[in-house]
Amino acid sequence: MWRILVTDEMRLGEVRHPEVRLDYRPGMAREEILEVIGRYDALITRSRTRVDAELLEAGVNLRVVGRGGVGVDNVDLEAASRRGVLVVNVPEANTRSAAELAWALLLAVARGLVESDRKIREGQWDRKYLGLELDRKTIGIVGLGRIGGQVAKFAKGFDMRVLAYDPYIPRSRAQTLGVELYDDLADMLRQCQFLTVHTPLTEETRGMIGRRELYLLPKGAVVVNAARGGIVDEKALLEVLDEGHLWGAGLDVFVEEPPGVGHPLVHHPKVVHTAHLGANTLEAQERVGEAVLERVIETLQGNLAHALNTGFDPEGLQVFSAWLPLGEALGRLLAQITQGRPQAVEVAFYGEFEKNPDPIASAVAKGLLEQVLGAGAANLVSARPLLRDRGMALVTRRVEQSLDYRQVLEVRLETDREARKARGAVLAGKPRIVGIDDHTVEAVPSGPMLVCVNRDRPGVVGKVGTLLGENGINIAGMQLGRDHPGGHALFVLAIDERPSEEVLEALRGLGVLERVDLAVL
Repeated sequence: MWRILVTDEMRLGEVRHPEVRLDYRPGMAREEILEVIGRYDALITRSRTRVDAELLEAGVNLRVVGRGGVGVDNVDLEAASRRGVLVVNVPEANTRSAAELAWALLLAVARGLVESDRKIREGQWDRKYLGLELDRKTIGIVGLGRIGGQVAKFAKGFDMRVLAYDPYIPRSRAQTLGVELYDDLADMLRQCQFLTVHTPLTEETRGMIGRRELYLLPKGAVVVNAARGGIVDEKALLEVLDEGHLWGAGLDVFVEEPPGVGHPLVHHPKVVHTAHLGANTLEAQERVGEAVLERVIETLQGNLAHALNTGFDPEGLQVFSAWLPLGEALGRLLAQITQGRPQAVEVAFYGEFEKNPDPIASAVAKGLLEQVLGAGAANLVSARPLLRDRGMALVTRRVEQSLDYRQVLEVRLETDREARKARGAVLAGKPRIVGIDDHTVEAVPSGPMLVCVNRDRPGVVGKVGTLLGENGINIAGMQLGRDHPGGHALFVLAIDERPSEEVLEALRGLGVLERVDLAVL
């Protein structure tokens, strides 16, 4: 008999397994959970219950934790792996509902549904309002993940031309969906009568649809944000609506939620709102509950197909305590210095590793994805499935011979434009970058750094240092490697602060550097 505790509200459906006893106790206080969790084989939660090391330690009989929904940010996955507790989630359950809500907002804005409804309730029968058709219009989708992909399918059903901007999606995914993929956001925006965004909120995406981007849209365009508040700049959106450039906007999300009755967009006649309802359908909630319960039971029965953290040896995680941050750092480094759309990642282990080093490859994937999706968006156990979702392949290989050091980690990132690689090692218990491309360097993977490629000529480093000094940027350290005297050289400058885009352009304009890339580790 397996005992399963459910501590958050969800629709679980009927339990068809006689060997399962389900205790549905939503809203339990943490103290009560800690008191009883030792009696259970599995725990099912949503976002309210924090499954941390303390709770996992109290759950002496726990074998599985099920998270209803996409994220597992409230579950300490490393702590779960160390205790041999498997974690499952249901990331696909909300996709359809979220995409349908975005489409509902788009239609509501295009046809003036909310305004017409308001007038009828006030006793007005206004048949003069003219809306917009979607047939043969062009829609732009920012973010072509699961939800953006579903929106693209809807658009095809309305006979729309579908464009997309997502620099981290392989072209093969866009081709499968029949979508035209753009490398330049501005080029896409100029053609879109409708725009919808479906990206995470990161430093890169915060405010990415601002005043300039909104004015790049043709006059009379419709903008929908059902992803995260802040991707569309609210102040800019208000201004552009008031100036009459946009037909209207549909918003399911705000920077601050709830936005407050005084928020100017709340009362704007050209805006249709919903209260962050993307996942809120009966069907989605039923899918979440039924799917997570079924996956928890399957995992208890020994089917590990949906477990996020299979293959993680608790002792191995401890052995690789310095290698895991090294893997993350190399992933973040290559994500920032490699141009083009990521296609594949290769992780090579040189030398003898006493434990299976596979978790280090997961750390590489985590570092790469965090640069794309934002800090905390991926973790050791979710990173590789997330890579697969985005159409990226990750392969590993082991080579007994080493490269200069007893053990070396080498990561190669291939995009549709180029391939670059970085090597790392653990020296005196500390992670170090020991090579970039074919050049040997030794650098601490911390803080901002400039990776510069140049012809091996005198005075190059001096000119770079002078320009940085003139802009108040201090150099904390430098490492230089070259293939042969007079050939190509690569040097890494550790700097105290992140330079502005103007400083980076000035560096590129010096004429002595073939390439300058900024990475923040």
